[in-house]
Amino acid sequence: MPPLIFRKGLDLKDAVAAELAAEYHSAIVDRVRAAGFCYNVGRLTVHLAREFGFCYGVDRAVDYAYQARRRFPDRQVFLTGEIIHNPHVNDRLRAAGIRFLTDPGEGYDRLGPDDVVILPAFGVTVGEMIRLDERGCTLVDTTCGSVLNVWKNVARYAQDGFTAIIHGKAKHEETRATASQAVKYPLGRYLVVLDRDEAQIACDYIQGGEDRGAFLARFEGAVSAGFDPDRDLARIGCANQTTMLMSESLEVERMFRDAMAARYGEAALPEHFRAFDTICSATQERQDAVLELLGTHSLDLMVVVGGYNSSNTCNLARICGERVPTYHIADTSCLVSAEGIRHRPVGAPSTGAVNETTTAGWLPAPRSIEIGLTAGASTPNNIIGEVIARLDQLANSNSEGTRD
Repeated sequence: MPPLIFRKGLDLKDAVAAELAAEYHSAIVDRVRAAGFCYNVGRLTVHLAREFGFCYGVDRAVDYAYQARRRFPDRQVFLTGEIIHNPHVNDRLRAAGIRFLTDPGEGYDRLGPDDVVILPAFGVTVGEMIRLDERGCTLVDTTCGSVLNVWKNVARYAQDGFTAIIHGKAKHEETRATASQAVKYPLGRYLVVLDRDEAQIACDYIQGGEDRGAFLARFEGAVSAGFDPDRDLARIGCANQTTMLMSESLEVERMFRDAMAARYGEAALPEHFRAFDTICSATQERQDAVLELLGTHSLDLMVVVGGYNSSNTCNLARICGERVPTYHIADTSCLVSAEGIRHRPVGAPSTGAVNETTTAGWLPAPRSIEIGLTAGASTPNNIIGEVIARLDQLANSNSEGTRD
């Protein structure tokens, strides 16, 4: 008997609404939004991007997790891993009694038919779904609709014998899940490229300018098993991790199109190249809102709030860092004082060990200050509100830490 799967909630949305509001709502953010996305007190002005924080997919995933805990109070409830890339939210779920299969001492082998497993917004690999099916667990699937759209296109590529070129991070949960959608078909292949530089290497190979051994060594861990660039780069289709920088994904697509046209000719391009729009609308809206903010106001600096392993947050910081001094912080604890701020350097890897540094003299004094503020799609409003309050405290307090 197949496992029970909940994909449209558990009919407890109203029951958990008050709990979600208590934990993640911010009255400060509501006031700032009502005031034209501007907070002005004393010498501080904070301009908040018009699109920020929780997107629909993240909000839905967190909502479903709370519903699952409420629906199954006497059963073990697990997450396959982080539900989203925000430590604050994940810690709240742990405190609610939801266990993470990636935590020490946990694992798929300990699951049984009485257990409930929540699938995160990133989705899970085909292999993980098979293991869960074998265990017979009840599943709560919060996979984002934008991710499912990418999967649909990658599956279509594989069925038609086209290799999926995925612009993303090879070790990211979403990209691993997307890649697995390709190889479940006999003709399915994939290649993951991180950025323009890696895309250029692949494009050079397509046009006959790369050594096969060097190519395979360069992309070890980022290609499907048995990948043969001579065979598998002859017909390609582009896709992307939904949280990547939109402009870069479009550029990567253009690079591959041009390479295939140069190799096979414009007339034969439909036989060798495909592309579909798999940009997440929420990711695009947040990136567009930041660009609008930077173009509208004369800012002293930008503060970007979100988990250090959050791809979409890191890309927001990249956009801002090209225009103005930018500090990517995890939460208010990073705002140490008016003299020092802890932050993730813009452009540092968003996977692996946390790369955090401390910068002194970050807050201009004693003149008026204009700060731009945005937050990644996995950052709840309560954290954003706390950051605004802390910025106010630091900008409008004297050296003893009291308001002037």
